[in-house]
Amino acid sequence: MECGTICGFLSFRAFVPRSMTTEALLSIAPRDKAEILAQALPYIRKFHGKTLVIKYGGNAMTDPELQQDFAEDVVLLKLVGMNPVVVHGGGPQIEAALKRLGKQGRFIQGMRVTDAETMEVVEWVLAGEVQQDIVGLINQAGGKAVGLTGRDGGLIRAKKLKLLDHKDPALEHDVGQVGDIVAIDPSVVKALQDDAFIPVVSPIGFGENNESYNINADVVASKLAEVLRAEKLLLLTNIPGVLDKQGRLITELTPREVDALVQDGTISGGMLPKLAGAIDAARAGVKAVHIVDGRVPHAMLLEILTDQAYGTMIKSH
Repeated sequence: MECGTICGFLSFRAFVPRSMTTEALLSIAPRDKAEILAQALPYIRKFHGKTLVIKYGGNAMTDPELQQDFAEDVVLLKLVGMNPVVVHGGGPQIEAALKRLGKQGRFIQGMRVTDAETMEVVEWVLAGEVQQDIVGLINQAGGKAVGLTGRDGGLIRAKKLKLLDHKDPALEHDVGQVGDIVAIDPSVVKALQDDAFIPVVSPIGFGENNESYNINADVVASKLAEVLRAEKLLLLTNIPGVLDKQGRLITELTPREVDALVQDGTISGGMLPKLAGAIDAARAGVKAVHIVDGRVPHAMLLEILTDQAYGTMIKSH
């Protein structure tokens, strides 16, 4: 895959509003265009050859313009020599499918309760619908994406999750076929990376009896980042990042500060597994973990290739 005209166009397009017309783009002075592109050069040099694990979720998955932005960003990162690995969610799509079947989704501490029927829906929606849509978008943008589930190449081995109540550890919640990762074998991901492909991973694991497990996508992304020794882990969300009780963005957090925010109720629900995985990844050697506002066009690219913050960074200490 070569970085030619398409690379220059995508990189420049990412730094200007999508609402700007082609005529307006052409009217920008060449020197100004060059300066915009040159801003990214130090970061391209710094992260060349590095692995970036990206959890793709939220509005960025459902808004058509944001979908296109995301696909272009991933392709650009690959074209300039980085190795993006995409792990996707699919909560809204699963909810829609369950409603069509007359089934109501239920959550405990941010985890979807997954009985056998729900598990069938989860597999069909994630691996058969959402994953293939993402693969198609990336390929359309000029990349070479390949879809994977935890079964492919023995990627994700799992067991039934024991979910303890975060207020009363003596209480265990039964969430059905929700999985806890036993091991990740990254061989298939590395093989695809070496061949210039972009892996797109559905968060479905398999057990010792070949049973399927629904695994939180944030947890899969975090664990995969650990095993791949990724330079960065980026978690795209529907919020600006971690917010305090007054709704203000917290730009940096340590594990100790996260624990305090969980205890006082500032952090709850779906943010719990997201932050738990982020902390584990940071402690395991992932150099930077970012919770990024996926509603901002090209937020991921701007987070990686500029010094502007678009969310909350989790530091290892």
